[in-house]
Amino acid sequence: MQLFIPGPAGRLEAILWPPKGAHGEDLPLRAAAVVCHPHPLGGGTLHNNVVFRTARGLQRAGLAVLRFNFRGVERSEGVHDGNGAEEEDARACLDWLAAHHPGVELWGAGFSFGARTMMGLAPREPRLARLVLVALPVEHFDCAKLVDVPQPTHLVLAENDEFGSYAEFRAQFPELPAHIDAEVVEGVDHFFRGKTPELEARVRHHAEQILESRR
Repeated sequence: MQLFIPGPAGRLEAILWPPKGAHGEDLPLRAAAVVCHPHPLGGGTLHNNVVFRTARGLQRAGLAVLRFNFRGVERSEGVHDGNGAEEEDARACLDWLAAHHPGVELWGAGFSFGARTMMGLAPREPRLARLVLVALPVEHFDCAKLVDVPQPTHLVLAENDEFGSYAEFRAQFPELPAHIDAEVVEGVDHFFRGKTPELEARVRHHAEQILESRR
């Protein structure tokens, strides 16, 4: 479903997916997630393939998934900020998701700049129960505050990521808090070229593990 969400700088273009299985069958709603896209100045939109695959993995695990365009991107109103204001765009989408799915656990996810944006919002947003961060760009942005994120967080990293390889991530974070874990997709660049189906499967597997453990 395509829609517009009221944001702090104007309307935000968004797409909502209900939980559905691999064959299009309806699934019980188990949680709901907002997924943030990569940097707008690099062409990032909600239609980015890695964002799509991340969202699809969550959807097929039983989550309702909301992708949206940051301010100034495609049909979203406003002007790109890049200094933290996009975190408030993500918060506005959480507001909408919480209002339309009351009582449902809320997750946050993002790819690249979107991962850093969700990481920055999380310590100030207690409604977020869990994060899934894909290709956190540790060489391109200051991501030191990852260790300050209080929510359980799962990272999926690209081994040869030009914006922060798995080796560079481990050099910056030789030890992670117990509630933060990371896995690596081997032999891929920042955009997981050639292995986006594997990325989707890993995101789905992680989400299913978390949700199944609560049954």
